[in-house]
Amino acid sequence: MKQYLTVVETAEYLNTSERFVRRLVAERRVAFHRVGRHLRFAVVDLDAWLCGCRVEPIQHRRRRAVA
Repeated sequence: MKQYLTVVETAEYLNTSERFVRRLVAERRVAFHRVGRHLRFAVVDLDAWLCGCRVEPIQHRRRRAVA
């Protein structure tokens, strides 16, 4: 696997659109490298960002039967 991805490759990696990736960049929500006019994304940074976006499920408590 590559160490750095382009915008197109990042969109494929995240299973999303290029537009969404560019919005993440514009809002500075994901780490990236600017090489001249080109954007590059480190796979380790994307994985860390994904882990930070994780939402844990709600644990439902069992209700006691009222006697």
